[in-house]
Amino acid sequence: MNALVQLSGVSKSYGDAVALHPTDLDFPRGRTSALIGPSGCGKSTLLRLIIRLLDPDAGTIRFDGAPVTAANIAELRRRIGYVIQDGGLFPHLTARKNILLMAAYLKWPMEKMQSRLAELCALTRFPKLALDRFPLELSGGQRQRISLMRALMLSPELLLLDEPLGALDPLVRAALQKDLKEIFTRLNQTAILVTHDLAEAAYLGDEIVLMSEGRVVQRGTLDDLRTKPAGSFVSDFITAQRSVALT
Repeated sequence: MNALVQLSGVSKSYGDAVALHPTDLDFPRGRTSALIGPSGCGKSTLLRLIIRLLDPDAGTIRFDGAPVTAANIAELRRRIGYVIQDGGLFPHLTARKNILLMAAYLKWPMEKMQSRLAELCALTRFPKLALDRFPLELSGGQRQRISLMRALMLSPELLLLDEPLGALDPLVRAALQKDLKEIFTRLNQTAILVTHDLAEAAYLGDEIVLMSEGRVVQRGTLDDLRTKPAGSFVSDFITAQRSVALT
């Protein structure tokens, strides 16, 4: 089975407000899928449904062929890394302790934890001397690297990233985009990335999933969306992102 994650008829509503209409979608192994669309289109909801921070109203989500349920999600979460926009770091813990949180909970041997930590510092280009600093003593880019290392600590099969670079200044964001792309390639990582930035989606994603009002409008490469738009919304969305539309 090539798809690591499969959604079949998955939907989510809040009262009369539909966050996600019934959706069929699959995410291939070893590839990065970029979810993009206007605010409120359902892309972050989709991520939260996969990791079951939200329960679907209908439909089935499968991870590695098995249905994701309330009964097995705790075990499955150990196979999924999750990164959010502000990093979600615990301010009272050092960078080191934030990264090692789950490994310590699972009672990994100290030698194994330290070996994995050294691997992740090298992978993310994070200075080891900063590991004993607290989040407020780190730059925004460093905090996101810590969040990424924490998500990668258990060598997850799936990495979910919800606007991970959205709050960073352009130079730091560009550097982290480059590093993320190298990491995804080196690890052959299956990743689902939420972003508002079409250029970022095209750079990091093997495919783009464009959403609007709780529906998938089109999926494919940036060239597919440009040359074979599924409708006027697709063309208008690309035109609105001028830096991409004009290249």
